[in-house]
Amino acid sequence: MKTVRLNHLRAALLAAVSAGLLATAGLLVILYAQPAEANYPGKPGKIAFSGYDGTDYEIYTINPNGGGKLPLTDNGAANYEPAYNPGGKRIAYAGYDGTDYEIYTINAGGGGKKQLTDNSTDDRHPYYSPSGKRIAYSGYDAPNGDSEIYTINAGGGGKKQLTDNSTGDWDPAYSPSGKRIAFEGKEGTESEIYTIKVSGGSRFNVTDNSSDDYYPDYVPGGKQIAYTNYAGGDEEIYTIKPDGGGRLQVTDNSSNDYYPSYSPSGKKIAYVNDAGTDPEIWTIQPNGGGRLQVTDNANNDRDPYWGSQ
Repeated sequence: MKTVRLNHLRAALLAAVSAGLLATAGLLVILYAQPAEANYPGKPGKIAFSGYDGTDYEIYTINPNGGGKLPLTDNGAANYEPAYNPGGKRIAYAGYDGTDYEIYTINAGGGGKKQLTDNSTDDRHPYYSPSGKRIAYSGYDAPNGDSEIYTINAGGGGKKQLTDNSTGDWDPAYSPSGKRIAFEGKEGTESEIYTIKVSGGSRFNVTDNSSDDYYPDYVPGGKQIAYTNYAGGDEEIYTIKPDGGGRLQVTDNSSNDYYPSYSPSGKKIAYVNDAGTDPEIWTIQPNGGGRLQVTDNANNDRDPYWGSQ
């Protein structure tokens, strides 16, 4: 793990300790990575995110201009990584049940909470398929002692394992075609972006370098993948073609920029900027222009996912 990712982990652990949530050692592994982002075409709607309320993290939605903030969860337990379904009516997220993290869904306006997974290990990072019928997520694989990529029916049941190794896989993101899933996987000591068929099989290296790449998200249409790169200084947002070509740097500054989420129009990217005080949600154009701050408060905001309306 690189220093900056350790800093993110440290901040998350401190927040969890203050909320009395560190009940299992497995949480230490899963908090290392946090994915879920948007890629389905449509008219841009609200941005879902996880925000610290002074006690724990809850799920909120907000307009891209910063107005209309709405809390969806308020339960005294940590909730992370929201992800809209393609129609923008439901949101999947990872919620702490008192023992470990499980996958839940909730109405985009609040209410109608439903639990999808129920086991004794952590399930995180949900992401809807383009049809809305399946959800990909990362789940702890006890035999291998690491996280693997799974899919499940959007109503629960039908669990299927896609990756099976001993190196750890996180942050799944369906392609707009529904045929492949991008994810973060380990290659030696580095994290790289891979894709895999939804039926499983061998994985394809999208990035392959000596720095860490994580948090992938497809653009609507599927021709680009946005992701975070850490090369030893600070985190920046890049885009790349699914075949590994055409790499383009989107952000370029001395603060950490991570967790990109394309708008349904593909014209903007929501992401987290951490300038050293507390992380906030911003948006930016894929060419690096038009940067706009969305949240502005004294609490940590993370895990943006841009939904449609």
